[in-house]
Amino acid sequence: MDEARAVLARLDRIEELEREGAPPGVLLEELRGLVHEAEAWAKLEGDERARKAVDDCDAALAQPVS
Repeated sequence: MDEARAVLARLDRIEELEREGAPPGVLLEELRGLVHEAEAWAKLEGDERARKAVDDCDAALAQPVS
């Protein structure tokens, strides 16, 4: 349950940063943290759909930002 709370807290931080107009680099770091926390949650739950979603997000974040 702590993993789920960490994901939800990270999402709240990201939303707040967006409202404040945070620079893209700051948001990107938060998104990377979100992927790691979501991965921990998916591993704990053992759900294949969750793992695939984390893998997809991880691949998207690996792409260079222009």
